[in-house]
Amino acid sequence: MTLYPKLILDALTHVRYPGTGKDIVSSEMVEDDLRIEGNKVTFSLVFDKSNDPFAKSLVKACEQAILTYVSPEVDIKGNITIKSKQPIAKPTEKPLAGVKYTVAISSGKGGVGKSTVSANLAVALAKLGYKVGLLDADIYGPSMPKMFGLEDEHPTAEVIDGKEWILPIEKYGVKLLSIGFFVDVDKALIWRGAMASNAIKQLINDAQWGDLDYFLIDLPPGTSDIHLTLVQALQLSGAIVVSTPQQVALADARKGLQMFQTEKIEVPILGLVENMAWFTPAELPENRYYIFGKDGCKKLAEEKNVPLLAQIPIVQSICESGDTGEPVALKDNTILSEAFRTLATNMVTNVETITHK
Repeated sequence: MTLYPKLILDALTHVRYPGTGKDIVSSEMVEDDLRIEGNKVTFSLVFDKSNDPFAKSLVKACEQAILTYVSPEVDIKGNITIKSKQPIAKPTEKPLAGVKYTVAISSGKGGVGKSTVSANLAVALAKLGYKVGLLDADIYGPSMPKMFGLEDEHPTAEVIDGKEWILPIEKYGVKLLSIGFFVDVDKALIWRGAMASNAIKQLINDAQWGDLDYFLIDLPPGTSDIHLTLVQALQLSGAIVVSTPQQVALADARKGLQMFQTEKIEVPILGLVENMAWFTPAELPENRYYIFGKDGCKKLAEEKNVPLLAQIPIVQSICESGDTGEPVALKDNTILSEAFRTLATNMVTNVETITHK
């Protein structure tokens, strides 16, 4: 077939920039250097900033659009150049060079409170005096901006040693980045696995995390390309698996444990966290009601010979704190703050034990 510029541009109108939802042609992101030589097509994508988290995933989307809407015979793979209105400098150091320990927090299924555990673990570590970073890698359901009361915030950038870096937002002693800072919260993200993984890589590689004792990664629920991407991109110190004591949740937690322990991944399991272990009314703190079953994670931990890091009860304040952007771990001498302090201290002990074997 004969290729011509309008055919290519029409195909590219199907590609939308996730940050605005507008197609890349009307947004003038396709530079006027489009060239066609036989079946070979080359052009450039222009971004406002060199550290745009969607750059690599958008290249993949453009390639797919041309192969789908024009012809699978078009030679486009590797022919799209990324440009920016600001110069791109090569990294001067490896990703997370200043991070001592990197910990992934996972769950076999959604709805078990993994992100709540991640947010409060980060705050609890910071209160213990550690330097903490938290990456919200739950790309399809980012919740950290709300949990930290940062829904209206947007990260800024700074040029350091000739490279423009994303600056994480800091609150409660925790450095935080989330894909939620870069997308419209009212629109669903419909991304292929490669697009999501590339966005997460950029939040790791192009952010100025600085010196940290602990870098926590709140993973999406289940097992996906993002999990494999992070394992390949980073040397994880260990993983935490969160579950409720309910049998259906424990079945998925087993899969999560198995994923990290497979031969190709081999990430140390720091332990299990039993969330929603029991319900305790605020007015009757000594009472416990096991509404999801009793000691499910404790029994699984014993079966799999992994530590049980903590049992976190349900108290009404944990929901309220998540909605108001004030994690419960901030308060002192409460049932929940003590539970998260226990989780933090046990995790620290296990990380140091495993890494110094």
